[in-house]
Amino acid sequence: MKNNRYDTDHLAEAQFEAGSRGRVLRNLLGICRKREMDAFEAVKLAEATDYAIRHISKEHRFTAQDICALHRQWLGKVYPWAGEYRQVNISKGGFTFAMSAQIPRLMEELEKTVLAVYTPCHFVEPEKVIEALAVTHCELVLIHPFREGNGRLSRILATLMALQAGLPLLDFSGIRGKKREAYFAAVQAGMSREYAPMEAIFRAVLAKTLRG
Repeated sequence: MKNNRYDTDHLAEAQFEAGSRGRVLRNLLGICRKREMDAFEAVKLAEATDYAIRHISKEHRFTAQDICALHRQWLGKVYPWAGEYRQVNISKGGFTFAMSAQIPRLMEELEKTVLAVYTPCHFVEPEKVIEALAVTHCELVLIHPFREGNGRLSRILATLMALQAGLPLLDFSGIRGKKREAYFAAVQAGMSREYAPMEAIFRAVLAKTLRG
C-alpha cells in the first residue's frame, strides 16, 4: 500500500495510523481520518506561524536548528518525531528527495551556504528579496528534512524572511491547480541550481500579497 502523499522505500518505517488505510501517519492523537488530521495540522500551523512571528527577531539569522525548532513547534503535539530529521527515503510523483542519510550534512551546508547568505533578509531591491526566498525555498524543499510538512514549513520560513524584508504576510493561496504543477517543476529545476522558475513563483506570490 502507498501513502497518498509520499512513496517510501521502507513501508515498515512509514508508520500509518491503524484504520487510516495508509492515509494518515501514526500520531500521538490517534487521528485516523485524513480530513481531521489536515484540519488539525492547519490549526497548529497557524499557531506556530503566529508564535514564530512574535518570537523571532527581524535581525535573526536562521540555522538548521531553528528549522528543526519550527517543525517541533508546529507538529510536536502530533508526531513523536517532530523536529527530527527523517529516517526514511521518500519520493513524490516519481521525484526522489535527498537520501535520509545525507540530511544532516545537507542541512549543515544549507545553514552555511544559504541561510547565512540570505538571512536576515534585509535586502532593499525587490528582485534580491525574490532571489533570497526562491533559493532558500528550493534548497530546503529539495532536502525535505522531515517525514511530513516540508512544503508548509518552507512557507513559514519564507514568510518570516519576507517580514524581515519589510513585506506583509505572504499569500500562497494562488498556488493551486496548474500553478501547483509549475511550483513542483520549479522545485525540480532547483536540482540544477536553476532558480528562475521558483523566482517566478515568488514574484507572483509577492504580487498577489501586495494587491491584498
